[in-house]
Amino acid sequence: MTQRTRAIMNLFYLPALLLFAVFVVYPFFEGIRISFTNWNGYLPNYRYVGFANYRRLLTDPYFSSVFWNTILYGFGCTLLQNVLGMGLALFMDTKFRGRGVLRAVVYLPAMIAPLIMGYVMFFVFQFSGGALNDIMLLFGGERVDWLAVPGRTVTIIVIVNTLQYVGVAMVIFLAGLQNIPAMYTEAAHIDGVGSWGMFRYITFPLLMPAITSSVILNLIGGLKLFDIIRALTPPSPSTGAASLSTYLTYQYANVERAGYSAVLGIVTFVFILIVSNLTMWFFDRREAQML
Repeated sequence: MTQRTRAIMNLFYLPALLLFAVFVVYPFFEGIRISFTNWNGYLPNYRYVGFANYRRLLTDPYFSSVFWNTILYGFGCTLLQNVLGMGLALFMDTKFRGRGVLRAVVYLPAMIAPLIMGYVMFFVFQFSGGALNDIMLLFGGERVDWLAVPGRTVTIIVIVNTLQYVGVAMVIFLAGLQNIPAMYTEAAHIDGVGSWGMFRYITFPLLMPAITSSVILNLIGGLKLFDIIRALTPPSPSTGAASLSTYLTYQYANVERAGYSAVLGIVTFVFILIVSNLTMWFFDRREAQML
């Protein structure tokens, strides 16, 4: 390939780079600028206040609980989605009638918009008229305000998000399982290796690239979780179930502190960047050790 041909081919990158600059790079640096202002998000008038918004972060009574919830959503959803996804993938990788239909059923919730999924689950868990409470009344039980206790609400959100995206993890693991050469499993069978030994010494090590991809995708999705939380709970952080994503939206839209909201957005971005890179580094080392 000549240098001229290579230069012409590089021109095809320009539209993607332009879109990335307009919709990612520019908003990011604009957010940094806004974080140093007292802009309310609506009026054109504002002034620069230095690091006042960053100092507010240290005295915010809700920030610690919101940050902790974000960690729970990220790591809790990731753990459940990958454990259940791998179990489902191992089951779906066997031959039985109707497995194609069952795969589609498990994956189907991932095709629903998260906000719609959240509202559907709200009608299941709401106190008055909720499907779950109606079932309990039918069997002689009493209504439970499922979304009234912060810890229980966080648990419900983790479960709902897991049920929606476990199919994505399943598909990733299925792809990994189908890429394992048959000669390894056949040789293990000849040597008399049992099911657990097959999984531990052959399947699991060879699934590490799929595990890495699934964990990173699920972790980033959980750490920036917004739609389901917003559908199941009020926007106020006083519910005890807010994440960084919902809290920064509350600060912008409800409290009209766009500058402080920008600070929360920067913190969210930096936190997800650090966690995802550390996780990638950890799994890269694990892959290298298993080779």
